[in-house]
Amino acid sequence: MRQSAVPRAMLAGLPLSFLLALAVAPLLRLLAEGGLQFSSGLLADPYLRWRLLWSLGQAAASCLACLALGVPLAWLLARYRFPGRAALLRLLLLPFVMPTLVAAMGVLALFGPQGLLGVDLQDTPWLLLYGNLFFNLPLVVRAGCDGFAQVPASRLAAARTLGASPWRAFWRVEWPAALPWLLSSLCLVFLYCFSGFGLALILGGQRYATLEVEIYTLVAYELNLADAGALALLVLAVCGGIAACYAWLARRLATAAKVEPLPRRPVRSPAERLALFAALAALLLFAGLPLLAVLWRGLTATSSWLALWDDEVRLALWNSARFTGLTVLAAGALGLAHALACGRSLALRAAIFLPFVASPVCVAFGLLLLYPQWSAALALLLAAYALLAYPFVAKALLTALDGQPPHWGDAARSLGANRWRVFRRVQWPLLRPALRRGLAFAAATAVGEFAVTLFLSRPEWLTLTTLIYQRLGRPGAANADAAMQLACLLMLLALAAFRIIETAGGAGNGEDGGADAAKPE
Repeated sequence: MRQSAVPRAMLAGLPLSFLLALAVAPLLRLLAEGGLQFSSGLLADPYLRWRLLWSLGQAAASCLACLALGVPLAWLLARYRFPGRAALLRLLLLPFVMPTLVAAMGVLALFGPQGLLGVDLQDTPWLLLYGNLFFNLPLVVRAGCDGFAQVPASRLAAARTLGASPWRAFWRVEWPAALPWLLSSLCLVFLYCFSGFGLALILGGQRYATLEVEIYTLVAYELNLADAGALALLVLAVCGGIAACYAWLARRLATAAKVEPLPRRPVRSPAERLALFAALAALLLFAGLPLLAVLWRGLTATSSWLALWDDEVRLALWNSARFTGLTVLAAGALGLAHALACGRSLALRAAIFLPFVASPVCVAFGLLLLYPQWSAALALLLAAYALLAYPFVAKALLTALDGQPPHWGDAARSLGANRWRVFRRVQWPLLRPALRRGLAFAAATAVGEFAVTLFLSRPEWLTLTTLIYQRLGRPGAANADAAMQLACLLMLLALAAFRIIETAGGAGNGEDGGADAAKPE
């Protein structure tokens, strides 16, 4: 039921031309820039080799930590019912809309100098690893819940009838059923951690910066485009491989058979209550505490909120608001056109994920190389924003279109309705909640965008994210307080986007996946 008054080929022309100009061509230019330097043995440099090994190592360590913590948490949430369970699953979507700078400021508020917990972990790898857990543990937990829901009740009952202990039944029946879901989420975790920029820039420091931060340093401070291009080529190769693994797993999961899930049981014994309490405490520690720390430090800062209201802040707020508004409009048009054009085309569906595979740093660097004459144009910055935001709209709409019964449109056409009337009276009312959800994700992406803004922004295009970074880099307690207050304001804007997503039905029942709501930074 993919009907439209405009031929599908014309609908596909808009997003495909946009992807070609803003993603494919810049990445090809990046490959040309970095290929020669990469072939000349760039990784012979011990410093850059350490950057690569640390980038891979911290991503792998984050995956292992998310798996070790996420599996028991997901199993408990999938097997037990308790008051507030649905609300908890909805709240697990919150990190997906939270800007990376807010999370970084929360980690610093807890474990930085003068941290609330009294432990200074600055200049250690633990800050970055903790920040990675904040974003990615909820992803693994939600994917694990979906995976354990695929365990057939009859198969598990048969295993227990044949004498298998609960532990043996878990490894022989439950674990194999949930493993593909967990592996797909771990692919995303690795991708996010390896290509992440904002967290690594703020929390990694000089010693534990990743390849993405090194690319930014080479471009912004050393003007070493050749080495930066070679490193970007390496990042693209790794991200492409991980994305291919994720696509293979996602395709396998899409064809999974329907099963009768196990009914959730109430929490009764003291051991079950203790396990549930430990699970909730772990989620609070890793997914909630940084946000609470930002809120506390922002509200208790010695600097007055009125003193914060200066020309810089007003400019940043105005730019963030208008950039977000324009991005949402562009993302809505591109996402709607792309979703309606897809039909059953696997190539068009795969093209939606192209901006997720290429990191924002690589995209911004490629745009600088390909369009140097436009580097000072606001249109290029807004186009980059739209590139990162519109896949959320397209994916939400495509999911809604796939869920619409095809016979509804057939019935309307049999009664004489033309294609445009079918779309307006049948499809569009059903698409509006998905569109609202996708636009909220797009707005959250735009308001918290950081990497592309650092590459392409000018002083007069100051946004909240770049202003927080500037205030954080200035000496003095007043600037640190101002950075925390601005992070608190940015968090409230992200919470508003989350509220829109939640009320639009994105997590209304607490059961939907949400795991592939990718964090582009």
